[in-house]
Amino acid sequence: MSPLMLLDTASLYFRAFYGVPDRSAPDEPPRNAVTGLVDMMATLVQTHRPSGLVACWDDDWRPQFRVDAVPSYKAHRVAEESVHAGAPTGTAEEVPEALNVQVPVIVDLLESIGIPRIGHPGYEADDVIGTLTTRAVEAGRPVLVVTGDRDLFQLVDDAAGVVVLYTARGGVRGADVVDEAFLQAAYGIPNGDAYVDLALLRGDPSDGLPGVKGIGEKTAVKLLTEYGSLAALQDAIAAGNLPRGAVGKRLVDAGDYLDRARPVVQVARDIPLAGAIDGTVPARVVDPARLAQIAESHHLTGLPRLLDALGVRP
Repeated sequence: MSPLMLLDTASLYFRAFYGVPDRSAPDEPPRNAVTGLVDMMATLVQTHRPSGLVACWDDDWRPQFRVDAVPSYKAHRVAEESVHAGAPTGTAEEVPEALNVQVPVIVDLLESIGIPRIGHPGYEADDVIGTLTTRAVEAGRPVLVVTGDRDLFQLVDDAAGVVVLYTARGGVRGADVVDEAFLQAAYGIPNGDAYVDLALLRGDPSDGLPGVKGIGEKTAVKLLTEYGSLAALQDAIAAGNLPRGAVGKRLVDAGDYLDRARPVVQVARDIPLAGAIDGTVPARVVDPARLAQIAESHHLTGLPRLLDALGVRP
């Protein structure tokens, strides 16, 4: 069965912006994020032939419930002034203006073609992906998650047919195919659930998550291998069976952090997305006139390849 493809959209258009030269003239709007995203989607669909496609969206890139739990969460990436219309000052992610002006164009492009763009107030795209993955698995449908964010490794599940295409190193053409064998080889952990435990212990400076002081990846993997899971490790500590030396004390000291950080690290699986979202693409472009206008104004020479890959007609 062909998978449902879930795009971590911001991850892809950020990569396009920084990786694709902007060839717009001085009197033209910048277009590298738009053109790069179109090319990426075309390659992904041509290569993997998904049964459905959803562009998952950050309606809130730094949800309040995560900030309340761990105030340092993404704090280093907050802009001094909002760069998104309507967002309160200081709450928006710092984004170059040349990219910021392209995001509405991406929204129009997706809507004009008819590719579902799904977000939810108060949640990140990761949470949308987690929820749609859970729904698909319950329906017996395999899932292919496309992202440059390691956080989504937690969704990997061989038995359920959930695989992550990790674009951070090789782009969409040379993406790492992250399954349980990859997690074992790269991190020494058996599955996606173990990746959550690893991330909690190790931390993630890119997201402002400190982890347990003095415990790096190797020590974290050693502990998880010995105890089986972070929950089992915490049960052992509660029973007075601490790991030896400084590690045990550090884990005791970090007990409150580990409890607070779990819902920060763990993606939501049950956010209330409205209706059934199957990710299918309509047989025809939803708004041909608008799509033609976007294609002309942004010189989207790769658009026909995307439409051919999707099998949609103007």
